[in-house]
Amino acid sequence: MVAKKTETVKEDAVVDDTLKEEVKPDKKEITPSVSDGEKKEDQTILTPLEDYIKTASYLGTKVITPSMRKYVYRRRLDGLAILNTLLVDKKLAEGIDFIKQYKPDEWTLVCKREAGWRAAKMFAELTGVRVFTKKYPSGVLTNTMLDNFIETKMILISDPWLDKNALADAKNVRVPVVGICDTNNHTADIDVVMIGNNKSNKSMGLFFWLMAREYMKAHGIDKPLPTLEDFVGEELILEEPKKKRLAREKKERDLKSGESAIEDKMKTLLERADDEVKEEMAAKTEESVSVGAAVEQGV
Repeated sequence: MVAKKTETVKEDAVVDDTLKEEVKPDKKEITPSVSDGEKKEDQTILTPLEDYIKTASYLGTKVITPSMRKYVYRRRLDGLAILNTLLVDKKLAEGIDFIKQYKPDEWTLVCKREAGWRAAKMFAELTGVRVFTKKYPSGVLTNTMLDNFIETKMILISDPWLDKNALADAKNVRVPVVGICDTNNHTADIDVVMIGNNKSNKSMGLFFWLMAREYMKAHGIDKPLPTLEDFVGEELILEEPKKKRLAREKKERDLKSGESAIEDKMKTLLERADDEVKEEMAAKTEESVSVGAAVEQGV
């Protein structure tokens, strides 16, 4: 019994040894559009599926930890993990429902990753929540002797690895932690897990935009909500699927090749016609010269 327990602990503590293996899907494949005939549980809750696709919120890393494996749908050919988009939406909704229980002055947001600074600051300006970006002052939650010591009832971190100091402080003072976790993150110390790509300004912009929208509604904050593009910092375009793009590019290349072939053929025909005209003109000129010479001799 003890041996089995030890073996289980070791298995959970080590990053998945089968990272290079294909993750076998156990759910229905997620498509970019949802038809009217599909079940309600197969639809996103917070925002249309296209928003998750445009921001690559479902895209993970090549590393998959044991605790994140259950959220992975499959791997791409380049080895990157793909998260189940419906689960990304569901876990984000659960996390938002949790943070809505706290007033703006009761919790703290930490985002050390640069990709999320813009969105995190915009979220803090809209909601009034305390935010730490760039650098988190270690001990600010635990050391009462510090001038910047603060008390908080909950903390939200954007990456359990980069924000590990904030996570450690939160666990020391025993306050709940909400974390945005990618496929390479461990979730053991996270109380409320939100899954998704936490390394892109697009995906982080979407997450904070949705959190701001729902949090402002819940707490009656009457401020104009910026657009998703404002949170992201760039225009979002739904990328064309790779197969369709390659087929379109091939068709365009074939069309250009066909046009070039026609142009070359016409050019050859024109050159040949010009040569024939020149030869005919030369023959007539030679004939005229011969006739003229014969006339002169006859005279």
